[in-house]
Amino acid sequence: MNLVGTTILSAITTAVDPSTEIVYSENLDAEDRRGQSKPTIPEPGIRTIENVCVSVKCVVVLISERPLVIKPYLSEMDTLVAAWLPGSEGQGVTNVLYMNYGFTGKLSMNFD
Repeated sequence: MNLVGTTILSAITTAVDPSTEIVYSENLDAEDRRGQSKPTIPEPGIRTIENVCVSVKCVVVLISERPLVIKPYLSEMDTLVAAWLPGSEGQGVTNVLYMNYGFTGKLSMNFD
C-alpha cells in the first residue's frame, strides 16, 4: 500500500478556484528562539499578516510546534486556524477550512 500525504498549501491550492490568489509565507529565518519567555510569530509571518489582512478577508493558518503569542495580531485576522503540527495530512486542515468536517470537542483553554 502506497500512502501519500498532502501539504496544507497543496490541499488548499487544489480546493480553491484557480483564479484565487493564495498568499503564503514560510519562516525562512531559522533563528533559534529557545529561551524566549514569550515566543511570538516570526517576523516574516507578522509582515504577511500586516500587509495582506488589511486589504482582504484573511484566514491565517498558523503552524507551530509550541504556543506562540498571537493576541497582538488577532484583531488584524478575520479567522485564525492553529494547525500545530499537522503531519503529512494537509487535507484535514483544508476540510475544516471549507467546512467539509464538523468541529467536535472543546479546548481546555482560550487563545485570547
